[in-house]
Amino acid sequence: MLNSTRNFSRRHGLKALAAAALTVAGMAPAAAQNFPSKPINIIVPFSAGGTTDILARIVGQALGTELGQSVIIDNRPGAGGNIGGQAASRAPADGYTLFMGTVGTHAINAALYKKMPFDPIKDFAPLSRVANVPNLLVAHPSQPYKNVQELISYAKANPGKVNFGSSGSGSSIHLSGELFRSMTKVDMVHVPYKGSAPAVTDLLGNQIGIMFDNMPSAIQHVRSGKLRPLAVTTAKRSPELPDVPTIAEAGVPGYEATSWFGLWAPAGTPAPVLSKLHASLTKVLKDPAVIKKIGDQGGEVVIDTPAEFDAFIKAEAVKWGKVVKESGAEI
Repeated sequence: MLNSTRNFSRRHGLKALAAAALTVAGMAPAAAQNFPSKPINIIVPFSAGGTTDILARIVGQALGTELGQSVIIDNRPGAGGNIGGQAASRAPADGYTLFMGTVGTHAINAALYKKMPFDPIKDFAPLSRVANVPNLLVAHPSQPYKNVQELISYAKANPGKVNFGSSGSGSSIHLSGELFRSMTKVDMVHVPYKGSAPAVTDLLGNQIGIMFDNMPSAIQHVRSGKLRPLAVTTAKRSPELPDVPTIAEAGVPGYEATSWFGLWAPAGTPAPVLSKLHASLTKVLKDPAVIKKIGDQGGEVVIDTPAEFDAFIKAEAVKWGKVVKESGAEI
């Protein structure tokens, strides 16, 4: 009798587990079908007004329209993007929290910081890049140098007198400056901020002399004459500023640095939800209005599959890891 009872209990338990498994398996498609049923947050790891924030707002607004829900931008600046990255990596993996990351958060910081609060690969599910963006070397108009060669000459004649701001230690803006400093052998002082916007504010106020800023957050001040453009960091000139030379053209052969921005969900987000997010994001990034808005900021829209984005991130981590090592930059 006891064995019969045990066998019945075992059979009953197995049936219950099987039923539970079928229920869970059926929940994923249902969850995707009903997704989203509430607002979505996009964590931006830098302050409002910077390039990451600008791109997140352009894409977020269009994504919200496409998905039929509000998209809320949640700025979490600090530690070169690591504070926002940590928050996003620990968010519920349900598709309602996304992360607008950068080359800094996902390809540079791991080489700069001795201890990372998250794993850029394991803790995130990649959706797609959003845009590639040139960095722009800009100076306050009162500074004595009007081009790259004059900047190099001034910095060599006045070691430690040129301050360059950045959106945070480990950001692409920081590394663009470190690469320039390494290749030109000039002595410049890095001044990190909690995002591009406060750094630009101090640059406009002549508290710092120069900045290798992402073009979207600097171009308006160049167009208004409040900042002097010296060069772009990419291999080719920008169509938005065709008269501004590349740093390589301006006398630093081989110099090239491009920033990129992308969208992730926390690792473990259900595959059907990721598929729906990726399909919606792809549709948004093909929208001529979105392409124009990003283009007006000096950016170029990029669309990846999740697998392509994952491979790209890993290759970029290798590339920038070498730059960090060669430049001697460290946190």
